[in-house]
Amino acid sequence: MNFSLITLFLAAIILAAASASNASDEPPSAKKILVAYFSWSGNTRGIAKEIQKKTGGDIFEIEPVKAYSKNYNECLDQAQKDQRLQARPELKNLVDDISKYDVIFLGYPNWWASIPMPIASFLEGYDLSGKTIVPFCSHGGGRLGQSVSAIAKLAPRSTILDGLSVHYDGGSSLGNDIDSWLRKIGL
Repeated sequence: MNFSLITLFLAAIILAAASASNASDEPPSAKKILVAYFSWSGNTRGIAKEIQKKTGGDIFEIEPVKAYSKNYNECLDQAQKDQRLQARPELKNLVDDISKYDVIFLGYPNWWASIPMPIASFLEGYDLSGKTIVPFCSHGGGRLGQSVSAIAKLAPRSTILDGLSVHYDGGSSLGNDIDSWLRKIGL
């Protein structure tokens, strides 16, 4: 090989490395974001809307075809039965093109220290390989529980970032809490 071919070869390697580095260092604002959530009482819906407002992402409500009862005790019975059976409720709607999203904020109420089964249906309904999943949940005291590990099991080829747990609807500090969390996770 002569000197000019070696120089050309090295320049190509350097350009390829710089291009790969720039692709992985994409600023958070350039990432396409989806805020997907399941909400029973409305608490998670409010949190999802606040996250959507702050990130500029698209929003999608995860809804089972057969809704859980509006009666709290009946809902508890239905949801507990679904978890015991590891049910996968059919969902009303699907995201049109999940492949266009880089980051998926995934919201849900903490039910018995885990995810509600419509979240399992959502996670298993798509190829989320290479996506970043950012969990957030509303709770009455259980925080994230074991929900993050449940998500990781259902989306093993995704990157799972630190989640946000919000007590009920988050109250007046919700906006500030979300801002701090988004800074912490780099989004």
